[in-house]
Amino acid sequence: MTPTLERWTVERSRELYGVREWGAGFFGVSDSGELQVTAKPGSFEHAVSIPEVIEGIQARGLDMPVLLRIENILDTQISLLNDNFRSAIESLDYKGSYLGAYPIKVNQQQQVVEAVTRHGKAYHHGLEAGSKAELIAAMGMLRDTEAVLVCNGYKDEEFIDLGLHATQLGFKCIMVIEMPGELPTIISRSKELGIKPNLGVRVKLSSQANGLWAESGGDRSIFGLNAAQIIEVIDTLKDAEMLDCLQLLHYHLGSQIPNIREIRNAVAEASRVYAGLTHEGAGMRYLDLGGGLAVDYDGTQTNFMSSRNYTTDEYCVDVVEGVMTVLDEQGVEHPTIITESGRALVAYYSMLLFNVLESARFEVEPLPDALPEETNIHIRHIFETLQTLNLRNIQECFNDALYYRDEIRQAFSQGNMSFRERALGDRVFWETVNRIALLAKDLPSLPHELEGITQALSDIYYCNFSVFQSLPDAWAIGQLFPVMPVHRLEERPTREGLLADITCDCDGKIDRFIDSHGVKRTMPLHELKDSEEYYLGAFLVGAYQETLGDLHNLLGDTNVVTIRIREGGGFDFVGELEGDTVEDILSYVEYDTRMLFNRFRETAENAVREGRITPVQRKETLQAYKNGLQGYTYFER
Repeated sequence: MTPTLERWTVERSRELYGVREWGAGFFGVSDSGELQVTAKPGSFEHAVSIPEVIEGIQARGLDMPVLLRIENILDTQISLLNDNFRSAIESLDYKGSYLGAYPIKVNQQQQVVEAVTRHGKAYHHGLEAGSKAELIAAMGMLRDTEAVLVCNGYKDEEFIDLGLHATQLGFKCIMVIEMPGELPTIISRSKELGIKPNLGVRVKLSSQANGLWAESGGDRSIFGLNAAQIIEVIDTLKDAEMLDCLQLLHYHLGSQIPNIREIRNAVAEASRVYAGLTHEGAGMRYLDLGGGLAVDYDGTQTNFMSSRNYTTDEYCVDVVEGVMTVLDEQGVEHPTIITESGRALVAYYSMLLFNVLESARFEVEPLPDALPEETNIHIRHIFETLQTLNLRNIQECFNDALYYRDEIRQAFSQGNMSFRERALGDRVFWETVNRIALLAKDLPSLPHELEGITQALSDIYYCNFSVFQSLPDAWAIGQLFPVMPVHRLEERPTREGLLADITCDCDGKIDRFIDSHGVKRTMPLHELKDSEEYYLGAFLVGAYQETLGDLHNLLGDTNVVTIRIREGGGFDFVGELEGDTVEDILSYVEYDTRMLFNRFRETAENAVREGRITPVQRKETLQAYKNGLQGYTYFER
């Protein structure tokens, strides 16, 4: 039986889209062909159907696209990180403890920070703030005085005063010195206010990681102090009789570190610096490793930049063991280990759901069996190439087709060919390329020249979302996110396509997809059906994507829905935020929408005076304009 006649199964969809690999046990495919999600990894007995969630969203009057958050997936990830660190500490007989600090910049949305502080309270999981605004948010959201509040970033006097007042209120607020010029202001303000600060220092390690955020670490990283500058900090604090205030050493290797070896190297180097600060007489208590705990976006479990070659458990064990090894050798007490893991906590928590509006298929009209005698010579040559094409001469024919296509274009540009002839030449060329692509499937390996042929012949699925607003990292840095249909997974996907958004920008597309063998330029998709929506999802988008989005084409924030999966099955809607209206977006870019409406009303009245429309038509036009101002910025059916 040929592969095209084999019966398609749900299991084959699971394999095709790699759900088991990237889903981390949270996502699966039901026997009915629907994508499902659970808050307990690997436990699908009471999993929730995503198409059912979409039905519930639409029944409540919200349109696609929607950012869907699964509240208790975040709970699970917070528990997993803290429990794994506690397990590692117990098994290795580590004498210190662990505290997490969620970096607000990863996802600053109020619902997210509130969920982190609420569930994290059981573990004293704190927050990290890198700006005044983030510190103000943290001081308002954090109620647990056993949790740490780490202040990173460049600090002016107002920022420093806020941190000092937080300390006075009983917060474990630690101000990390990122630049040499901060320390004199901190000392001055602490004496002025009479508040003793808790201080940390960020070190520039020589250790560096590979990946998209490699420049976060290393000698040439933007923030942090080198060894000589840290010695100056120690001497300055000694002179001010405040050396006991220096309690924390911080470094940041990068946001997504795929290789555990690089993490171990950085931990070892930082532990030696920590020991050095202790021997200098600083009141050291905390070792803050920053972020770096990666997410396996592609499910390959490798050191590829969109993956990781370790588990969370292995990460925790290696960190604790690495700190112990160095500090035991140096005779230094074990500190409280802090990590600022954000990506790993919130990535799985959110998914972007959107509908496909239409598709553009690659199709060539049937060609005649023979061409007229008067047909241009270059078109006849490419037609002969098509007729002689076979598996043995596939590469030669491909090269010939490219040559004759260029000759046809040149003849047209020089006025030696009609537009109708040019169109015929294009048809013959693309039919040749299409036949080559079909034959190439039977080759044991694809010649280098033919590697882009599938992409060239792929369909374009036009989708109701903006890459720039909801998946900015996919556009800006080539970050891979799992993308797949959320239903019809019991059916064979018969098309290959790329995804275009509705921004009418050539960069507004997704044309890089996860694959076990690297990166695919197209993805398998189903035929669209008349009068039936086709829904796709982009997953693991909870980190950075919600807050980095821009207003390209004035497409704003999507609708946001938060659900909680019940213990015994089913789900509850626990949060709902309507997306931006056109009026909202225009106000963001400094338009006065009342002024716009008044100006447009004058334009419409002028049209009445000039007899182009009637007063009734003016009323209808103004109502349409008003409806547009109040409408969703995305496509509405």
